[in-house]
Amino acid sequence: MTAGRVALILTALTVTVLAAALIVLKWDDANKVFTAVAALAGVAGVGVAIWAALGAKPRKSVKVKKSGNAISGPNGVAVSGAKVAATHDGEVAVVDSGKADARLGGSAVSGADVD
Repeated sequence: MTAGRVALILTALTVTVLAAALIVLKWDDANKVFTAVAALAGVAGVGVAIWAALGAKPRKSVKVKKSGNAISGPNGVAVSGAKVAATHDGEVAVVDSGKADARLGGSAVSGADVD
């Protein structure tokens, strides 16, 4: 389970608990409780914003120029350019990639091959 999904579930549970508390508590008691909850939520929001700003990972980029030709053999794979995973979250740039030849069988890619 991703961190985003956990945060979403915890937020939904917190909202549910607070809604139930609003129904159960008398107005004067609910006013005091929710004033404190609002103050804590504000402080938590500032903390999360600072954490997100400081913890942001730089995106990795892949840049390839003039990569040359690629020839695949039988059942082989040839890439003239860049081969990146589908989970890669940065920029991929391929300029002037060479010829990709799969005449002997297999597969060949000229440019960017994303798995």
